Amino acid sequence: MSTKTIRVATDVGGTFTDLVCFETDTATGESRVITAKSDTTPPNFEQGVLNVLDKGGVDPSTVDFLAHGTTVVINALTERKGVKVGLITTEGFRDSLEIARGNRPDFFNLHYRKPEPFVPRYLRRELPGRMSYRGEEMRPLDLSALPAILADFRADGVEAVAVCFLHAYANPAHERAALEEIRRLWPEVAAVSSHQITREWREYERSSTAVLSAYVQPTAERYLTRLSDGLSAKGFAGNLFIMQSNCGVDSVESVSKIPITMVESGPASGFWGAAELGRLIGEPNVLALDIGGTTAKCSLIEDGRVRIMTDYWIERDKRSAGYPIMVPVVDLVEIGNGGGSIAWVDDFAKLHVGPQSAGAMPGPAAYGRGGTSATTTDANLWLGRINRDYFCGGSVVADMKAAETALKAVGDRLGVSVTEAARGIIRIANNNMVNALKLVSLNRGHDPRDFTLVAFGGGGAMHAAALAAELGVAKVVIPAGASVFSAWGMMMSDLRRDFFVTHLADLKAGAAAEIEALYAETEKLALDQFATEGIAASKVRFLRYGKFRYQNQEHTTEVLLEGPVTDARLGAIETAFHEAYEREYTYRLAAPVELVGIHLVAAAEVGKLEMKARPPSDKPASAALKGRRSVDYALDGIHDAAIYDGDKLEPGMAFAGPAIVEDSGTTVVVHPGNRVEIDGYGNIHIRLKN
Repeated sequence: MSTKTIRVATDVGGTFTDLVCFETDTATGESRVITAKSDTTPPNFEQGVLNVLDKGGVDPSTVDFLAHGTTVVINALTERKGVKVGLITTEGFRDSLEIARGNRPDFFNLHYRKPEPFVPRYLRRELPGRMSYRGEEMRPLDLSALPAILADFRADGVEAVAVCFLHAYANPAHERAALEEIRRLWPEVAAVSSHQITREWREYERSSTAVLSAYVQPTAERYLTRLSDGLSAKGFAGNLFIMQSNCGVDSVESVSKIPITMVESGPASGFWGAAELGRLIGEPNVLALDIGGTTAKCSLIEDGRVRIMTDYWIERDKRSAGYPIMVPVVDLVEIGNGGGSIAWVDDFAKLHVGPQSAGAMPGPAAYGRGGTSATTTDANLWLGRINRDYFCGGSVVADMKAAETALKAVGDRLGVSVTEAARGIIRIANNNMVNALKLVSLNRGHDPRDFTLVAFGGGGAMHAAALAAELGVAKVVIPAGASVFSAWGMMMSDLRRDFFVTHLADLKAGAAAEIEALYAETEKLALDQFATEGIAASKVRFLRYGKFRYQNQEHTTEVLLEGPVTDARLGAIETAFHEAYEREYTYRLAAPVELVGIHLVAAAEVGKLEMKARPPSDKPASAALKGRRSVDYALDGIHDAAIYDGDKLEPGMAFAGPAIVEDSGTTVVVHPGNRVEIDGYGNIHIRLKN
């Protein structure tokens, strides 16, 4: 009798909620893969998760492992749907949150106004007590005023309290004492302190992070509770994990305490999936591109490692400084260009695409739901790239009349035909995405020609070949199940926590013991946390990074540290910093180097999926051919393209463009001269003519 293990991942996006299910026979190792998409259901996002499980025919009572990614935190922040927050800070520092940084982007705008803080001044209160930057107590903490402060907060309708004391990164004892007393005096309130989230310096950034985490905590906790209860009501008794912004998953209990860690959980899973896919197919250097319904996101993966950073901001643009969130987030660039991005013409007859989006409702004009604006999807449909008779996998009847009307409105503003307007929309969208890819590669000292482009999301495969040609990339890989690839990435994720600790140390003889002791202390903290959740120390593995800078500089460069830190290795570590710094900034200095802090990654496997390649098929690619149609490739002209059924492509099959590959969730546009091969995992490899 065979035993099956069922692993499921669900990803809530702005337009669709995705599902990937792997049903594995533990005796034979054979797997059956189920994918599904359903509409996202704001504000009750958990209902979309239950809907997509039903649509995929997955019974929650049979599921052993479920990983979940969601946009609920970033939505609550950007849509201002969090709760009223009170901030408690060190005496004399309540205005740090409002003073912020002098980094206004619109520098010459005399009418510039800083973004409004999430906590008004009357709800920012102070307590006496002071730590030095070395963590030494300069003045004892005085909690005598705390009961009156909390009484005021309660009377004013505050639902969450954030605590951030000066230099708590060096010694969090005062924060711990204040947090403990808040929970004793007011157990019902959501409360969080800065040291629970980060141990890095920068007072404003820590204050902002603590406040924003408190702002979303009740909302996220309610959402996760409703999701857990909804799954339990359908019989789910397995392990539920939540995707984090650091490319790892974590327990519901841990995430509920500090939900800000999942601010970018959806994109993180896709980029982690791209890194794991690169490992599987022998491509450690990857440019990862995720094109969804609303946005396009990209990240660079070097030597199989996804770069994690804490310099993350929301709502930062050309006119606003935005708000910092000092949590581990995958290093990415995001632009407002996706399948639903709206094309518009400005007062100077210039065509733009995005950042406004048609969203899920009404969606692109071709959806027939009342949308009147032309989008990237409408343009792809009009040019024959998307099959009008198999729109959205056959689940939607394409409203070609509405698409034509919307595109004609754009063309009339430009003085061109409908077809020329559609071509222009595609070219502008591609240009926007190329610029984003350059930001994560060329702008950081990397040559995109040294990387493989891995494109996923509902729109990634339609644009990937054209983007690669522009960048000089030789190969594009479209993952199997590209439209739900972010959900697949969750299956490949470990239980992961990132620890950042600020600690200054010159790289000179005798410093190694000090640095090694800091790593050992942080590793013990990580092991203690995992132990409380029943994870043995033998299952936990560590990855060490150091954050270094030239003395008297402000910002740091991160370097991977292999093995223990010893005085004998300090020279090699310094050399590695010089090389990393020069690659990013094009020069190096003859100046002393100092450690500013450590970054420790602690990870443990929790049901990570193991993939097995299938042997090559003896069938020719013609077995998957479903017809031919005229396709407009914009700059490459109009061609009679071979149309392949993506579900019938098997390992070993090969063909050349011009071609289109269609499945229920993705359309792959293969340009003339491109060569295509299917690997043992079902991924589509496109080699470009160069």
